[in-house]
Amino acid sequence: MNTGYLETRRHELRKTRLSMVDGNLDANLRTVQGGISARAYDGGYWGFASAPRDDAAAAARVQREARANAVAMGGFGARPAVALPGEVHVGQQAEHGRGELPTAERIERLAELHAFCMKQYPGLRSTRLMATDEHHVKQLETAGGGRSLARIQRAAAYVTLVGEGADGSPLELTEVISGIGTLADIDWSLAAFAPKLDALFGHLQAKRHAVPARGGLHRVVMAAELAGMLAHEAMGHPCEADSVLGGAITADLVGQPVASELVTMADLAHHFEGRELMCPVYADDEGTPARDVTMIERGILREFMHSRETAARLGLAPTGNARAYAPDDEPLVRMRNTAILPGASTLAQMIEGVDDGYLLLKTGNGQADSTTEFMFGIELAYEIRHGKLGRAVRDTTVSGSALRVLQSVDAVGREMEWSCSGYCGKKQPMVVSVGGPALRAMAHVGGE
Repeated sequence: MNTGYLETRRHELRKTRLSMVDGNLDANLRTVQGGISARAYDGGYWGFASAPRDDAAAAARVQREARANAVAMGGFGARPAVALPGEVHVGQQAEHGRGELPTAERIERLAELHAFCMKQYPGLRSTRLMATDEHHVKQLETAGGGRSLARIQRAAAYVTLVGEGADGSPLELTEVISGIGTLADIDWSLAAFAPKLDALFGHLQAKRHAVPARGGLHRVVMAAELAGMLAHEAMGHPCEADSVLGGAITADLVGQPVASELVTMADLAHHFEGRELMCPVYADDEGTPARDVTMIERGILREFMHSRETAARLGLAPTGNARAYAPDDEPLVRMRNTAILPGASTLAQMIEGVDDGYLLLKTGNGQADSTTEFMFGIELAYEIRHGKLGRAVRDTTVSGSALRVLQSVDAVGREMEWSCSGYCGKKQPMVVSVGGPALRAMAHVGGE
């Protein structure tokens, strides 16, 4: 029985953020957080300790304290220990990109975007812009000889346009460009943003005369952004094995149909269709080599995302999903690049197949639980009548059981989109990416 497991992680996190309101720079932040942590497994319990420094004395201290904490946890009562799977990773993940974009150039780009918006879009009341990037470097040593260096590199630029409704109320919509690397690596130039902002302003103008949605069960076409959020929030979390062990509804559904045969959903480790993903994980923060996890295969629930311990408790293999955000965080079972995989329909075909329903384009927030019940705020939507787009809809919600929604899917788009601009929250934030094509399904839309 492997009850003497120990891992030590050296972790540095660098973040920058610049924000501008109406052409005025209001934040220019740069933070660096670093330290060393250790985690020990003993008697069925984990012990964790960290320190905001990295030297031999700090390493010895956190290792000693982690072991002592694991033993102290035994005071809560006996817990069966499991033999942790022993596969380890040795290797280094290469750094992406061309280094940092100079601060002066970042400010110039934000100012250029603001000036373009105010000149190009009549009646615009305000703009809010932000550019941010972050870089994690994690050096891990594990029992059994694991030695790995892993990275998270993510950059994003945001433009929010603020207008005014016909009744004088404020209206706003946001466009984001995100990707792997730094702000020097993603294309957030005016040339890249301009067509996206033209479309965004068109939607903002349509919302000036938006009508309320008719509450109730409707056929909806969820754009890729919504489909990605549905995959992550409503089905991804219930397929994290710690949630499964905690009583998620998915625990008893393996091998059973949980979605339409058109739906395949996966949490991908580092590549898709030959291209590196926005949040590549080659080895997780326990040193487990990362592999793809197919949660749903043609409608059938197949497998879960695992850490070493959850895999051992369920008699399965770990998947490389144990991840820690900050130097003083311990690894939890977390998603990486979660998506519903593409199908055969175009967005136009899906809209043409709806006689009376809604096109849901943008979401601002959402929540879901271990039963797969969810509710997402909808910031941009249109009526669909007789296969054609109609009037814009006021801010509303879409809700339901992800199981029932996915079982009702009758079309899956073929155009795949990815985004890596937000965080997943689960005791600690985490950088993840979500992706997917559009979906057509039945869901509850909120009314007045």
